[in-house]
Amino acid sequence: MSAEPDPTAPLPRPRTRLSLRLEEVLVAAVMAVIALITAANVAIRYLTDMSLAFTEEYSVALMVGLTLFGTALAIAKGGHVRIGYFTDQLPPRARRGAEAVAMALTVLCFGLLAWNGARLAYDEYDFEALSSGLGHPQFLYTMWLPILSLLVMARAAGRLVRMLRGEEA
Repeated sequence: MSAEPDPTAPLPRPRTRLSLRLEEVLVAAVMAVIALITAANVAIRYLTDMSLAFTEEYSVALMVGLTLFGTALAIAKGGHVRIGYFTDQLPPRARRGAEAVAMALTVLCFGLLAWNGARLAYDEYDFEALSSGLGHPQFLYTMWLPILSLLVMARAAGRLVRMLRGEEA
């Protein structure tokens, strides 16, 4: 009888060059802000029949940030989405190879996202595009996509280097 790992257990903290603490704090802070905005919107709507619809713009931007910070954490800790059914049946060496390929493809994918996101943010800046809800410069929201994509790329590259050195399984 083999002992299966507990899927509800927290992922182990890898030995990264840069601490994961900042991402963990930012994920918690962004989640708290989204929860507060949503709770305020519900309370105002319930008590006054008015809506804080303008907060939707902030919530969407914060959700994108939350997703990318969470992605960076999951990548660094080895908790990213994978097809475990297939990779778990591979021998350890092939499993590490599949993981290395996944990390390389992650770097490539988020590199394309960073490149195209930067082009989009620049176009929005250049054409002075305004957000539809509040009329803020749209690039202020969009610029975080390439920046946080670079963070995900760095975490994936770091995990790949640790795997190739044999520091992680």
